[in-house]
Amino acid sequence: MDGAVYHFGQYELDADRRRLSHDGQRIDLESQVVELLCHLVEHRDRVVDRDELLDVVGQQGTVGEAALAAVVHTARRAIGDAGTGQGSIRAVGRGGYQFVAPATVATTAPAIPPGPAPADQEIIRFCRSADGTRIAYATTGEGPPLVKTANWLTHLDIDRTTPMWAHWFDGLTRGRRLIRYDERGCGLSEWDVPGFTLDDLIGDLDSVVDAVGLDRFPLLGVSQGGAVAVAYAARRPERVSRLVLTSAYARGQLIRAGTDAERDAAEVDLNIARAGWRSQDSSFLRYVASQFLADATPAEWDAFAAYRRQTTSSENGLRFLEEFSRIDVSGIAHQVSCPTLIVHARDDARVPVAQALELASLIPDSRLVLLESRNHLFTADDPAWPTFISHLDSFLAE
Repeated sequence: MDGAVYHFGQYELDADRRRLSHDGQRIDLESQVVELLCHLVEHRDRVVDRDELLDVVGQQGTVGEAALAAVVHTARRAIGDAGTGQGSIRAVGRGGYQFVAPATVATTAPAIPPGPAPADQEIIRFCRSADGTRIAYATTGEGPPLVKTANWLTHLDIDRTTPMWAHWFDGLTRGRRLIRYDERGCGLSEWDVPGFTLDDLIGDLDSVVDAVGLDRFPLLGVSQGGAVAVAYAARRPERVSRLVLTSAYARGQLIRAGTDAERDAAEVDLNIARAGWRSQDSSFLRYVASQFLADATPAEWDAFAAYRRQTTSSENGLRFLEEFSRIDVSGIAHQVSCPTLIVHARDDARVPVAQALELASLIPDSRLVLLESRNHLFTADDPAWPTFISHLDSFLAE
């Protein structure tokens, strides 16, 4: 039951915000643990089997009973159910679990938010895309809206305290209300998804802006989120007032490879990333991290890899890499009719500057700004970061 708030003992489980509290104090948990708790409490009238729980936590096919038992163990500890008592979550038969503690439903949260979040708060809510996929979205700050399309490697619940993203929220929410969401298969959004096509991603964005109640708004696309933003602006011209693209591309790595050497390089790049996801070998993971954060230290690359593991499963991580390497919006980019700002690092190690030039040549009413940087994602201490924010502020104020 989306929106229900459950009470059991001194604990409160808000199924709408996916939050667990004890005596009014929030308990920070990984998304898989919260998802498992919500599912068990919502289906407390029956035993939930192992396969169903693996689907719920987005790990089907990638982990076994031991890993699921670890998630259950963490959930039990979070609600004071450690030890052999099993007073809240009881193991039943082989691989089944049931929530057995007395629980009451206190309130039901509204499906549509009543208004913007205060500047010092962030509100996380959930909506359903056209195919039923649950999408987590957040609103932060006050003022005119700015919608940011989802991009790989986000987790709404922890991003504001992650060094890779924290400065983005300080910059993007200054005098504005930022609306962002987790990609399907990622963060707090549903991990086990029926489809992952461009149409699905556009549908997710539609569901978010409809839930927030926006008719027309500026749209920001970062990295692969830029391709989704271009497609959305082309297909929904009545909704997008201005478009900002940074570190973006029209064609994924495999699609834009025009020679045998470029195709070989693209395959090697994907294979290294695949090896990193599957083996968690630090050398592979650092290579991938260095493409996103070229000027970072090895310790920062390791932190990036650790954060990446929090955002999604290895199975979905591989799926993202392969899907985005084949995305192609070059055929519809010319249909974008709103003013567009394209910002790109001259020496972007992940997406070559040629992709920014291609976008600028395809989108009619566009302007291109190239910044002196090697980082795919501008860091807080990158001289290009305040310059990017200055260009974005000026463009949105026009």
